[in-house]
Amino acid sequence: MNERSERTTAERAERGMAVRREVLGDDHVDRAVARTTEFTRPFQEYITESVWGSIWTREGLDRRTRSCVTLAVLTALGRHEEIAMHVRAAITNGLTAAEIAEVLLHTGAYAGVPAANAAFAIGQQVLAELGDDTAL
Repeated sequence: MNERSERTTAERAERGMAVRREVLGDDHVDRAVARTTEFTRPFQEYITESVWGSIWTREGLDRRTRSCVTLAVLTALGRHEEIAMHVRAAITNGLTAAEIAEVLLHTGAYAGVPAANAAFAIGQQVLAELGDDTAL
């Protein structure tokens, strides 16, 4: 790798870590970093640099919109293990509980009711944990 590539990689990793912390929170990122092993290090580096440093930092969509898209895709693909984290991220990015519900409802129309049903259950649990009255 040449010097320019390394600098670009380091810059993307730095920007990615900053965005990752802003969106997911320091506690979540600190736990992920603490669990990193030699085996998982390449994946952690990849998601920090490529997903957070190259995709989430692009100007084409704001973070609210990126959160909407992320929740829709996770719901459609049935990636339930990631939905709670991204419901929290959506709140951090300025979405309301009502907007999250609209994203899940809209996704259900196109991805199927079972996918939306599972996402609603996870979203309700997270919002209740965050003290949102609409989830109680």
